[in-house]
Amino acid sequence: MVEGEGRHISSILEVRGLTRYFGGLAAISDLDLSVKPGEFFGLIGPNGAGKTTVFNLISGILPPTRGTIRFADTVITGVPTHAITRLGLARTFQIIALFQSFTVLENVLLGTYGIVRVNPIAALFNTKRASSTEREQRDRALEVLRFLGIERLRDEIARNLPLGHQRILELAVALASTPKMLLLDEPFSGLSAEESREMIVRIQKIRERKTTVMLVEHHIRIVMGLCDRIAVLNFGRKIAEGTFAQVSRDPEVIKAYLGAKRYATERS
Repeated sequence: MVEGEGRHISSILEVRGLTRYFGGLAAISDLDLSVKPGEFFGLIGPNGAGKTTVFNLISGILPPTRGTIRFADTVITGVPTHAITRLGLARTFQIIALFQSFTVLENVLLGTYGIVRVNPIAALFNTKRASSTEREQRDRALEVLRFLGIERLRDEIARNLPLGHQRILELAVALASTPKMLLLDEPFSGLSAEESREMIVRIQKIRERKTTVMLVEHHIRIVMGLCDRIAVLNFGRKIAEGTFAQVSRDPEVIKAYLGAKRYATERS
């Protein structure tokens, strides 16, 4: 159901009362979040805080026990993942999710299929419409590879790429769906210092395009440098929200996530 057509959308993503139980345990409890269009929003917290669960709920991989999720003024609570992708919400994963035996270009082409629809009969008989759609998909995929600086790798098999390039490729697959908003789940995980710097450059390019981003990340310096606002989770509950300067001074955040000594080290 689409509501509010023709009026200004102050928040591209709104989460209200989001709760998810696994058995008798509340992995996420009464979470409220609001992300503005074009904003770079961070979601941080210690291991097991529920960050990836939030992404899984927003992207439709898991249904919530209760609560409401609204994206681009459309209620997407319980909506299938492919339908959410068509609305303009894409994501990456903490554990890289690629077709490892496919080429770089083939992986990115798969990312375009969620937004480009082909009539099965037209595809079967290779009509002009089907051929035009295939060209459109290929052009879109190549444009994304150029944008991220890896077009030269288009014929490489995904499993042969180093981890840094696999992370960039997963980002390319997400961008191929032309999203309004990206959910990035620890895109720096496992990367070297140099690979992390390269990833930051690419993510900043995405930001320059005014794409809304929600980032889950453990590297505090990266979060501090990229995010406009941050929400902090602990045991599935939001304990703070605001700018990095605001949340980093919160005693509950320091105790639950940063730790006084670690925070002093990160800031030095």
